[in-house]
Amino acid sequence: MGAEIIDGRKVATEVKDALISRIEILRARGVTPGLAAVLVGDDPASATYVRGKAKACDKLGIYSEVITRPAGFQQSELIELVRQLNRNEKIHGILVQSPLPPHMDELAVTLTIDLAKDVDGFHPHNVGMLLIGRGELIPCTPHGIIKLLEYYHLDPSGKEVVVVGRSNIVGKPVAALLVQKSPIGNATVTIAHSRSADLPSITKRADIVIAAVGRANTITADMIKEGAVVIDVGINRIEDATRKRGYRLAGDVDYDGCALKASYITPVPGGVGPMTIAMLMANTVKAAELISAG
Repeated sequence: MGAEIIDGRKVATEVKDALISRIEILRARGVTPGLAAVLVGDDPASATYVRGKAKACDKLGIYSEVITRPAGFQQSELIELVRQLNRNEKIHGILVQSPLPPHMDELAVTLTIDLAKDVDGFHPHNVGMLLIGRGELIPCTPHGIIKLLEYYHLDPSGKEVVVVGRSNIVGKPVAALLVQKSPIGNATVTIAHSRSADLPSITKRADIVIAAVGRANTITADMIKEGAVVIDVGINRIEDATRKRGYRLAGDVDYDGCALKASYITPVPGGVGPMTIAMLMANTVKAAELISAG
C-alpha cells in the first residue's frame, strides 16, 4: 500500500479562492492589494519563480510589479529602490528575490523593507513575532507546510517532527511554528542538518519528516519509519538528456522509495511549491488589509 499524495496544487487553489472575497472587500474600499517583486541578476530559477508570482497576482486581481535589475546593480541602489517601494501607496507587499549577487548583504536589504510590507516574513521584527506566537506575516513556505498538514488532518500534536535543514527561510521558522501551542503545533521538534551525527537514526524516529536541505534524494526509504508523513521542500534541477529542457526536477526525498513506506507524501513538483506562492498571495492581501486599516 503506497502513500497518499499530498496535493499542493489543490490546496493552493483553495487558499487562493478564499482570498477572492477579501480582495473584493478591499476593492470596495478603494484598495487594490499590490505586490512588488525585485529580481537582481539572471538566476533562471529565480526568474521562473518571480514570473509565477506575477501570474498568480494577475489571476486574483492583485496589482503587481516585477522590477528586474542586472547582477552589477549596487547594494546602495537596491536599498534606495526598496525605500521608494516603501513609500509607494500602490504597493502593500515587497519581496526581494533570493539569492542576491555575492556583493550584496541580504540582511541589510531586508532591514530596509517596511516591516508592514514584508510579505516574505524575513524582517527580524516579523521573525521575532513568529517566535512568540504573534506573527502576522509568516514566511510563505513554512506557512504553506502548516496549511498542508491542516488540510489533510495531519495533527502534529504530541508527535515527533524532524526538520532536516536549518535555513532562515524554511527550517528554523517551520520548527518554530510546529512547536507553538496552536491547532497545528504542539509537536516535539528536532532540527537536523549537515553536521548532525547519524542522520538516519534521527529521521527514523520521526512521525513527520520535513526535508529542506536543497540536495536531491537526501532522504531515502531506509531513513524513515513505516507510516511516516514526508514533506519534501526541495526543488533540485537534475541534468537529464532525455528531457526537452535538458533537466528534470527532483526533491530532497527519494520519492519512489519513500512513497512505498510513508503514509502521506508531497510530490515534487506539485507539493510544497504551489503553497509557497499561495501563501505569498495571502500575505499580500493581509498586508493590504492591515495597512489600509491604519
